[in-house]
Amino acid sequence: MTARTADIRRETRETRIALALDLDGTGEAELATGIPFFDHMLEQIARHGLIDLRVRAEGDLEVDDHHTVEDVGIVLGQALAEAVDDKRGITRYGHAYVPLDEALSRVVIDLSGRPGLEYDVTYPRARIGSFDVDLVREFFQGMVNHARLTLHVDNLRGSNAHHIAETVFKAFGRALRVAVTPDPRVGDATPSTKGSL
Repeated sequence: MTARTADIRRETRETRIALALDLDGTGEAELATGIPFFDHMLEQIARHGLIDLRVRAEGDLEVDDHHTVEDVGIVLGQALAEAVDDKRGITRYGHAYVPLDEALSRVVIDLSGRPGLEYDVTYPRARIGSFDVDLVREFFQGMVNHARLTLHVDNLRGSNAHHIAETVFKAFGRALRVAVTPDPRVGDATPSTKGSL
C-alpha cells in the first residue's frame, strides 16, 4: 500500500500553519498551536484515530483563538483529502460512540466528496478555561469544507463542558479511523456506485 501521508503549509496575514499526518500511524502527536486546550483535543484525534499528527501554528492569539483554530481545521481538511487520495479500497463510512464519565457523544463520517456538517452539541458554559467552545464547531466546519466529507456530531448527554468536548474529539478520531481503514473486500474499487468520490 502506498503511503497515506500529507504535509501541508498555510500562511495568511493571520496565521502560519504547518501540518503533517500519516493515516497509518500509531497515534503519535507533536502539537504546538499556542492554545493548550486545543492541543489536548487534537491529541485525542491522533491517539484515538491512530493517526500520526504534527501541527505547528502561529496565529494572532492577541486578537483571539478563532483564526488559529479555524485555520488548523482548514489545513487538517486539506491534509486528509490529500492522504486518502482517490479513496480506492477504503471503508468510507465510520461511526463511534465515546463516553467520558457522564458525557456521551456520537460521530458519524462519510468520506463522500461532499462537505456537510451537522453539529448538535450544547455546552453548559461558554468557555473551558480560556477556550471559547464555539470554536469547536468552527474547527470542524473548516475541516469538513476542505476534506470534503460529511460529518454528523451529536452530544447525547453530559454536564461537564470539558468532558463533552473531549468525547466529541475522541469520537471523531475513532470514526475517522474506521472510515479510512482499507476494506479487503472492496479491493481496489471505489466504494460508490458512481465509481468516484
